[in-house]
Amino acid sequence: MGSDRMHPQGPRKLINVIARPLSVIFERSQGSGELPQHWKKANVTACLQEEQEGESRQLWFVSLTSIPGKVMEHILLGTISKHMNDK
Repeated sequence: MGSDRMHPQGPRKLINVIARPLSVIFERSQGSGELPQHWKKANVTACLQEEQEGESRQLWFVSLTSIPGKVMEHILLGTISKHMNDK
């Protein structure tokens, strides 16, 4: 789960309910050039890497961000990639 405590499957199950509000937030964010503050926060979690033969376990960190923020990043990445490929 991300910093918003939302499970990644939640938005998929509620897509008909949240699509319009999220699109309004995305449009306002794009117009103002700013993201909602809680989308910028992340929970950093320490994880142990699985042990491989002859190696000791190592600690690594994962940053868990908000699900709507990830959706917006994915949309922007797709749009920018398409633009770059077209040009």
